[in-house]
This record gives sequence, C-alpha cells and structure tokens, in this order.
Amino acid sequence: MQRAVSMVAHLGLRLQALPSALGRPLSCAQDVLRRTPLYDFHLAHGGKMVAYAGWSLPVQYRDSHVASHLHTRRHCSLFDVSHMLQTKILGCDRVKLMESLVVGDIAELRPNQGTLSLFTNEAGGILDDLIVTSTSEGYLYVVSNAGCWDKDLALMQGKVRELQNMGSDVSLEVVDNGLLALQGPTAAQVLQAGVADDLRKLPFMTSAVMEVFGVSGCRVTRCGYTGEDGVEISVPAAGAVHLATALLENPEVKLAGLAARDSLRLEAGLCLYGSDIDEHTTPVEGSLSWTLGKRRRTAMDFPGASVILPQLKGKVQRRRVGLMCEGAPMRAHSPILNMEGTMIGTVTSGCPSPCLKKNVAMGYVPCEYSRPGTPLLVEVRRKQQMAVNPHASWMPRRLNTNQSSSSLKRVTRMSCASHSRRNSLPRVPSAPNTVVGRACKDCPDQGSAMTGPYPTRGTVTVVPTAQASGLPGPGPLVRTRKTRQG
Repeated sequence: MQRAVSMVAHLGLRLQALPSALGRPLSCAQDVLRRTPLYDFHLAHGGKMVAYAGWSLPVQYRDSHVASHLHTRRHCSLFDVSHMLQTKILGCDRVKLMESLVVGDIAELRPNQGTLSLFTNEAGGILDDLIVTSTSEGYLYVVSNAGCWDKDLALMQGKVRELQNMGSDVSLEVVDNGLLALQGPTAAQVLQAGVADDLRKLPFMTSAVMEVFGVSGCRVTRCGYTGEDGVEISVPAAGAVHLATALLENPEVKLAGLAARDSLRLEAGLCLYGSDIDEHTTPVEGSLSWTLGKRRRTAMDFPGASVILPQLKGKVQRRRVGLMCEGAPMRAHSPILNMEGTMIGTVTSGCPSPCLKKNVAMGYVPCEYSRPGTPLLVEVRRKQQMAVNPHASWMPRRLNTNQSSSSLKRVTRMSCASHSRRNSLPRVPSAPNTVVGRACKDCPDQGSAMTGPYPTRGTVTVVPTAQASGLPGPGPLVRTRKTRQG
C-alpha cells in the first residue's frame, strides 16, 4: 500500500479517489519500463504515467478518474491495453494444445467466436484468465494478462515444444500489435463511422479482421472489461496513434486510464487476476464454474479436473462474493466478519462506486455466508460497519448479444393473476418488472397483469415479443461473466 500512497502523493491525487486494487502493481519508477505504441500520445494528451505490470501506462488524464468512469457509462472511453499479451497458436493441433492448458471447450468454437477461459494447474488453481478466439484464418488468437506475461508465455511455449517432440503440428507467435479498448454504450456507433462492416452482425465475443479508419489488418473483437458494450481492437503498432486520433475526433470519445478501468470492472463485478483470483483459487471458489466446458467436465481432461469437479458437487469451503456498504470504502485485505464479530474472510478488492454512490468490493467467505442478502460486517480503519452481499455484480452489463427477445437466457416463472396459469418467460433487465412473451393463452398478447418472483412478488408487465425491441435501455441483456487483469 505504501507504493500506492507514494504514487498518489507524487501525482497530487487524493488516495481515496483511486481503486485500491491498483495499489499492488503501481509505482512511479519510469526506468526500464516497457512502452506501448501510444506512450508519446498519452503524454501529449495529459496522461499521468505510472508503472503497471512492467509497463508505463496512464492512470488518468486531465479529468478525474470518477469523471472518466461516468463518461464511460454514459458515452464511451478509449483505453490503451497494448500491454496485454497477444499470441497466435497455429497448426492442425492448435486446439489440442490449448485444451491441454485450459478448462474451456475450444473445439466447439465457431469461426471468429471467442470465449473466456482459464489456465489451471494440477491442484486446480487459476494460473491466469484469458480470451481465446478461433479465427476464420485458421489460428487461435489469445489475449492474456500483462502481469502474467512471462508465466503464460513459458507455459504455452513449453507445451508447444512438448507436442512438437511428439510429432504434433503446432507453433506459437507473439503478436506485436497495439490493443485499444473502446468501451461504452455508444462505442459501436462511434466505430461504425470508420468501418465498412456492419457491426450489428458482430455480437458479443465474436471477432473479425477489418480496416478501421484507414488502418488495415485490425482485428475487432466485441468484448471488454467494463460491463458495457464495446470492442477491443488489435491494431498494427504503426497505425495505433492514427487510429486513436481518429476515434478521439468524435466528441462521444474521451481517453480513460487504469483508475477508471479498475472501478468500472469492480462495479460490474469482474475479477482482477492477482487480487480476486490467483494460483490458490479454483474456478469454483472464484464463482467461475461457468468457464468449465460441458464436454471437458465429462471427459475430466483439463488440468486440475480431479480437484475442481468434486467442488461442483458442493465440496468447496469458500466462495467469492460481492459486498456493498456505506461509510468508509472497503479495501483489499479488510477483514470480513459474521454478525457475531468472528473473522470469516477478507476483501480482495474494493472501491467507491461512482454510479451507485455506495462502496462495493469482492472477497471470500465460507459457503454458508455466500448467499445473496446475507448480512456481514467489514472492518475498515479498525471500525466495524455493516455490509451486505447483494451479488457479485451490482450494475447490469450492457453487452451486445444480438439475440432475439425470445432467446433471452434469464427466465422467470410467472403466475397469471386472472387465470391461475403459470409460464416461464424471459426477463428484461433493461426494463425492471418486465418479461417478454405471452404468459397465459387466455390473456391478450398486449400484456397481462402477472405475479411472480422477479424482482419481487408483485405486478409484472408482460410485453409481446414483437414489441420487445422498443423497450428502454440498450436492449435485451444476457448475464455473462468475464475476468481480465489488463
């Protein structure tokens, strides 16, 4: 924490304004740090540079990190994430290599479809989280964390050599590109002005190579680390400044740094590797069981399967939870206590939420305390204060799924108030107390008074599927989870 204090004092910033998770990898030492293709660009635009994971990166610009955070939620922001490790896995046995290291089902990916997955060890611990995309060009495009650069590269290169010695056709290349993240509800609208491709046909976790604002050879992936709609653009290093400059010409776009990126991901309930998950955390403990491919579970053929799979049946001691409280902000290592005052866990990362006007955090507690709504205590500055576990995510994630309302994955059982009939209907998180479809065959399709458990018992509006596109908000939302370090 002392490193964070000295860094903030040097920049003339209030310590309270910065998310605590940034304290671990930040310092002001600028020597022997790697630089992204946008280093001079950041300085020219008022970026306050700090050391992060061996790189010199902007923690914020002339605006406060809270202003950048709110701008991202309302419009869109541009983040430089070029420090992340980008690799290509090539050859006929590329899927075999990747599935020998991760828990996900890579073989089932369609061309240009991606997935979040996890490197795990034989003890079930998470070595890193990464995004794997199966490209139509015949290779796997992998993006993993800068803080795990050396470890991840050694892991993949070691497996490449092992398989090559067995006669397998596989190789690895490090991609020396810049990586820009354009995040926010207007990100697609901004980017559409600079591409010929129809971005409406690029849903969440899909990817395509295209020319972007005159820069050819860019890989655009619909994903991000903020809980908002957005893209990550892998751009040839020589074109990174041109692309960033072109994007900034749109008044919707502002630059944002590490501080805003961290508070945005925390507010959306997204993990930070090295803080919220690490080599001593299993996917089940980290509430990341959904990353385990169904076929992989059946085959039990991923690293650590013998430890992880029994935990799916309830044999796990602790789980990651979200916390919310008022008063002093919760920080990493703050003790979590039960209502009797006994310490039961610790906070892994936390910050004030600019949108919710409350303090949010993540931490680990025994399973019996992990149910949403469980009251807990958190010790901050030697004082105990009430905290509640609402959920690991506090903000709805506005991700472009490009799905019809009838295929929404959030489903609730509703009861017709007039005819005592029950039906399962998709929920619409962007329109509270609303479900889509026809709840009762005896009720008119224009909406019926229903009662049910979403979000609480009471009257719920039923909207015809055909009218769902007119609902308020960014459109239908599907709950997804993602972790990244950045």
